[in-house]
Amino acid sequence: MVPENKINDFVGRLRAAAGANLESVILFGSAVTGDFHPEFSNLNLFCVVRDASFAALQALAPAVKWWDGQKQPPPLFMTHSEIKSSTDVFTIELMDIKAHHRVLFGEDVLQDLIIPTKLHRVQVEYELGEKLALLRQHLLRASGNEARMWELLTRSVSSFATLFRHSLIVLGFEAPIGKREAIQALSKQIGFDGSAFLQVLSVRERKADRKDFAVADVFSRYLAALEQVRAAVDKMLDSDAASGK
Repeated sequence: MVPENKINDFVGRLRAAAGANLESVILFGSAVTGDFHPEFSNLNLFCVVRDASFAALQALAPAVKWWDGQKQPPPLFMTHSEIKSSTDVFTIELMDIKAHHRVLFGEDVLQDLIIPTKLHRVQVEYELGEKLALLRQHLLRASGNEARMWELLTRSVSSFATLFRHSLIVLGFEAPIGKREAIQALSKQIGFDGSAFLQVLSVRERKADRKDFAVADVFSRYLAALEQVRAAVDKMLDSDAASGK
């Protein structure tokens, strides 16, 4: 399912373009977790370079433009020192990449990375609030347009499934890797209705026809579930703050 030839081709192009400047290339996301679908999943790459100056990045442009031509998102580029100093900013992202990744070239720069748990909780709370607010904004713009409403749901569900998995971690529960499993696990622990997310995933994965569902009903349950999750995480963080944790 994962196009290994395409990945290897890019790594070869990047190595040729970067030379000694390239320290590591890491594959992460659904291509590693086993949740990859060739129709809607991206190939996510994390590249570590020794020099991230303008001139150094320009040398990499031909390889990245080729990758863009394969309809894949641009790789993330950071230096080793930037990774270490970013654990307080990109805690969710780095925690996910560290937990599930495959080194394609170079050393495993994430193996010994330490990510503060307290900062992870704060980012989960922030991301839930921010993404919920943005979803409401976009919903108001799309109101009355069923196609746009479905697009909002199918585009956002993967990010929210990730946040649900991290909410489980914040709340002290085991967090499954799979999107459906994470949604079901958090639903069980908090007691909210996760059916809207499962239905949107089915539509996104072409396992169900969106015509079988009323988009207004799905969106209503989707928002209600997000509000419950956010409230549960907020309550825990407020409780921890009161107890001095």
